Order: sequence, then C-alpha cells, then structure tokens
Amino acid sequence: MSQLCFAQVNQTFPNIVLINADDLGYGDLGCYGATKLQTPNIDKLAKEGRMFTDAHSASAVCTPSRYALLTGEYPIRHGNLNSPIFLKDKLVIDIQKETIASVLSKAGYATACIGKWHLGFGTTKPVDWNKPLTPGPNELGFDYYYGVPVVNSHPPFVYVENHNVVGLTEEDPFVYGEKANTKEVFEKMNLDDIGGADKAHALYVDEQVGTHLKEKAIGWMKAQKEKPFFLYFATTNIHHPFTPAPEFLGTSESGLYGDFVHELDWIVGEVMQTLKEMGVAENTLVIFTSDNGGMFNATGQKAWKDGHKLNGDLLGFKFDAWEGGHRIPFIAHWPNKINAGEVSNQLICNVDMLATFAAISNQELREGQGQDSKNMLEVITGETNKQIRNEVLLAPKKSSHLAIRKGNWLYIGAQGGGGFTSRTQGTHGFGGPAAISFAGQVNSDIEDGKLKEDASPAQLYNLETDINQTKNLYTLYPEKVKEMKALLKSYQAEK
Repeated sequence: MSQLCFAQVNQTFPNIVLINADDLGYGDLGCYGATKLQTPNIDKLAKEGRMFTDAHSASAVCTPSRYALLTGEYPIRHGNLNSPIFLKDKLVIDIQKETIASVLSKAGYATACIGKWHLGFGTTKPVDWNKPLTPGPNELGFDYYYGVPVVNSHPPFVYVENHNVVGLTEEDPFVYGEKANTKEVFEKMNLDDIGGADKAHALYVDEQVGTHLKEKAIGWMKAQKEKPFFLYFATTNIHHPFTPAPEFLGTSESGLYGDFVHELDWIVGEVMQTLKEMGVAENTLVIFTSDNGGMFNATGQKAWKDGHKLNGDLLGFKFDAWEGGHRIPFIAHWPNKINAGEVSNQLICNVDMLATFAAISNQELREGQGQDSKNMLEVITGETNKQIRNEVLLAPKKSSHLAIRKGNWLYIGAQGGGGFTSRTQGTHGFGGPAAISFAGQVNSDIEDGKLKEDASPAQLYNLETDINQTKNLYTLYPEKVKEMKALLKSYQAEK
C-alpha cells in the first residue's frame, strides 16, 4: 500500500514506538536462539511481526550509534565520532539537523524521548549541571524528555526532565571532583567525578531505574489523546551495571546478565499491554532493536561461562568491527500491515530510521539531511523482497578499523576487532584476540589468544558462506580487497 493510500484510508498516521535497548546482543533473545534465558514478550513481537537477521547499528559504540539513529548520518560525518561521551561533553548533534523526532513533529506527532540520552547537553565543555541543560533533546524535536542523561554506568547518577535535573536545588548544587552520594555497585564507575546534589542523587535507585523509566514511558503514552505519538524509549537495560529489580533476581540460568534481560522483556510486555489497553495497538508500529552488540564485560563473561552466548555464534563483541559488535536484533510489529512470523534477511541499519519515518509520515527531508538513511518502509512491511540497501559503513571504537559492507562482503581496514583489547580475563576491557580465544571462537588470523605473525594487514569476509568470520579471505581475493578498500576510502573522503 502506498504512503498516500495509507494516509487516506486511516486518516491519521500510525503511532510509532521505537524501543532501543542498550548493549543487547544478537544472541540475547529467545527468538534469536538464546536458551539460558527467556524472552516471551519480545518473542511474541517476533511471532506476530517481522524479525530481521541482517540488521546492524552504524556503530558498535553507544553514542555514535545513537547519533546515526537520530540523524540518519554515519557518525564519521561528525568528525570521526567513534567513542562514548561522558558528563562533561556538550551536545553532539547540531540542532539544525533533521532528526527522527523533528521529522515526525512536523507531521503533527507528539514526540518523547524516555530513557538513556548519551548525546550530551549544551554548547560548552564542561557541562554546567547546575544550569538548564540546553540545547538537548527538546531542541532536536522531542516535546518531552525524561531519563538518564549519560549512561547508567557513569555519572551523574540522576534523572533529567526536559532541561533540568530532577530534585536539584540551589542550596544543594553539583560539585565536580567530589564523590557522589550514590550506591556503589559492581561495574558502576567514576563515582568521584561529580558529587553534591544529594537530593537529586537520592532519587536515582539503581535497582529501580528500569521500572521507573517504564512507568514514565507508559504514563506519557497514556496522556496522548489528540495526536499520533512517537515514543523513543531508550532503555538502560542491559548496560552495566546489571541491576534488575529484586523480583527478577535469579530468574535466569545466566546470572545477573540474564536477569537483566528478563527485566527488559517484562518492560516490553508492559509497553505492549498498555498499547492494547489504550485501544491503539492496531495502529501502532513498534520497532524493537539495540544500539550495538553485546558487551563482554565481567558480567557478560560470567554469563558466557554459564552457557549464554551474548551474540550467538557471531565473532566479537561490542566495540568491534566484527559482526558481534554491530549485528543486532531488529523486530518490527504492526498489526494488519506486517504479516505474522516473517523472517527477513534484508540488509538494514539503524541509520535508516530517519528516511523510513519520513516516509511513514509523508515528509520530505530537507536537502542534505539524513544523507545515509534509506527508506525501509516497504522492507519493514514486507511489500518488497528486493534489497534496498546494498552497502553500509560500520564503525567500531577505533577509527583505524572502519569497515564497509557491500553485498555479502565485509572489509575491515586493519587487523583485529578494533574494540577493547585487554588480555586479562575478568576485566571490564577484556577483548580482541584474547577474548576470542577465551570464548572458543575461531578466526584464521588468531591463535592462542594472539594475532598470528603472518596475519594479513586487513580483513575480508564472505558473510554468505562464513557468517561467523572464521576465515579471512584477504590474500585470496586481491581484486575484491582493492574494490572494497576504494569504497571505504570514498566514505572517508566525503566526511
């Protein structure tokens, strides 16, 4: 059905709920093969909707991935944005840019961002947390924002509503360099970076963050009466620290990691139940996805020992250019528009949401905006099996390892994964060849936790015949290497 016909028949645009989970790996859901944890609510989305097996985040890192999702631009176009930002960093998105929220707002949508922001605030560095945090989400098309300003692992451990820290008072300001009055939890970091604001910190209870953000998301949806609504729900689950509510503790066979996934699944179920109770489920597109692959942090390593494979059999983890870093779950649910139980091998990227939402709402993007975004509406609804996207640029943590996908071929411009490289098991930064060997994964460039001395200078894989990237084909296909290298350089020259 064309966009025009859709608008005429329904006389209104569909509601859109985009749930962007944090660090949820390709193998973290039952519908994608997990056996040591259960995700009945998310699995139900897949059974009633369309599940993608070749979906990717434009970056294997949280901040640049979210930049791509909101703007429709590869992060390389923002001065090689390739690392997470933290409490001192200003807003990384130019407020003149089109975003998924601003496009839908122009079409008459009510828009909200609930949850993790992690894209900075204001125009100066360091951020003054005692002043209004502007510009921020509200200046990028969101009518309402409520959530965790940076990330649940890093300060400040407070909530922000629109431009203000919730609970902040003039008598109790933030102070850089003091220890925060907040609970110490394993894999919760940098508590000494900013303190003060005790009342604001007291409102942030780690084990209640998931539930609290869920309540805010549901409350906002229920308040929407007149307009179609767009909710960008960026959960803190399942980013470290792993702090599920008490009722989820011990419910999985993969420790705190699995318990946190269980809480995420419950959150999704609560959102879906609310849509039904509101009577709008039939006219709501729900997209469930993740910002990057699963991370091999200390808790992730424990889950692995319990038999849970975060990214399934894919090579690598969050931060890597290997598939485990950026191939993500992606499920679209839209009753009467998407046939139930379909599985798609379409190449799709989170950078595509801008053009897709513009198509849904009959909006034209301004010239030069969302230049890397492809309209995937017909792919999401299953109206076409034709590949819309033939190539995608994929950014790991290290810019030296920028990767390009074309058709079934993936080229990585350096040796190794391009992510974390600590060789010490049990540490937060465990990664690279050492982690690959520890995980029992196989790659022809790696032996006994190290790169082989004769390993090729870069990497080429055929994902159609070797999705798990066991064999680097760099030396076997010099012409393909030349082609892919030139394609990659063309993007680097454009930035």
